[in-house]
Amino acid sequence: MSSMEGKGRVVKLTGCVKNYDWGRAGKESRVARLYACNSGDTVDLEKPYAEFWMGTHDSGPSYVVEGAAGVSENGLGNSGGRERNKLTLKEWIENNPIVLGEKVVNKWGTNLPFLFKVLSVAKALSIQAHPDKDLASRLHSELPDVYKDDNHKPEMALALTEFEALCGFISLEELKLIVQTVPEIVELVGTARAEQVLELNEDGGKEKGKLVLKSAFTELMSASKDAVAEVIAKLISRLNVKNQARELTEKEQVVLRLEKQYPADVGVLAAFLLNYVKLNPCEALYLGANEPHAYIYGDCVECMATSDNVVRAGLTPKHRDVKTLCSMLTYRQGFPEILQGTAVNPHVMRYIPPFDEFEVDHCILPEQSTAEFPAIPGPSIFMVLEGEGTVTTSSNKIICEGDVFFEAANTSITVSTSAGLQLYRTGVNSRVFDE
Repeated sequence: MSSMEGKGRVVKLTGCVKNYDWGRAGKESRVARLYACNSGDTVDLEKPYAEFWMGTHDSGPSYVVEGAAGVSENGLGNSGGRERNKLTLKEWIENNPIVLGEKVVNKWGTNLPFLFKVLSVAKALSIQAHPDKDLASRLHSELPDVYKDDNHKPEMALALTEFEALCGFISLEELKLIVQTVPEIVELVGTARAEQVLELNEDGGKEKGKLVLKSAFTELMSASKDAVAEVIAKLISRLNVKNQARELTEKEQVVLRLEKQYPADVGVLAAFLLNYVKLNPCEALYLGANEPHAYIYGDCVECMATSDNVVRAGLTPKHRDVKTLCSMLTYRQGFPEILQGTAVNPHVMRYIPPFDEFEVDHCILPEQSTAEFPAIPGPSIFMVLEGEGTVTTSSNKIICEGDVFFEAANTSITVSTSAGLQLYRTGVNSRVFDE
């Protein structure tokens, strides 16, 4: 297979939208706006628009725009998302595997290894984790209607706005403070487990700490609905009284917000045990397999391995699998790493998580400027967030807000703008090609 045969292939895509109930209403959703620009479809102003998917996953496939063997001659602009044919990006890649590049095909086959999304979050997503490959394979075989594929799902969220999330377990020091100051949690986990937490010290060994945390978290998440509802009622009453005497802590304020969204839900209590993270625009957070998290509010670009596997246990009306979630977690403690990005050139910042499947570039082009994306041995997907400009391969094509296009391996492109342009690119992690 010659690595040069796929060179120069760029095709426009139409993405897929998800209207989950935690999404922002169409009139204020970045996802809705991008999807409307991308597809030409009309947005329902009151309906929630939560996720815009770009990739090959069967749960939300992208389609190759009709006539695009390379770039269609009418350009990459908004020229006919409605007229797309029935050829999915997945089918097109299977028919043209060379567009992935030899190394990617050898490592992942003809499946695009990454899935690219934009999220608009109005209220909290579920407390969840994503299984590693072995667990994903077992869950998919046992419950294929719930766990849609057999792949793992490491992921990264890159903030478009200020973005709030819960991510990973708090440190031992913070955990002890919670046990001492949140009696409602002690009521559910029991005084014996609470004492075990307070007796832990840094010299006692990480494994012992993990076992104690696992025991306490599992007991909390497994409590009966009635017991949880009763305890949360006490918690809310206590916090409202406290609020008269002092300003509530940031975590207490988050807990009150979550309770309004998901009354009597055990996830409200679980939030005390997880790190509260606020990302500024252009900061990123990555999440490995078996790490607990929940997005709370804001807009982000998200990238992950091609999977839709989610194990949920709180803050959700969807299927909960508390036993699996509590057994699969790493119980690693401490604040997560925040990525600031690394400058690739004056206009492009690159975010490189510790996962082979993906990396993300953020390109901001001011007026009258140009950025080059040199040829690499793997595929890329580009998404224009705002503005308009020109993409140059063998010829010039106009691009604007909402445009999404797939770039084959070994293809170099130049993006330029006269008025200003902002876009994101995702591709296989560069380190795969450096090995």
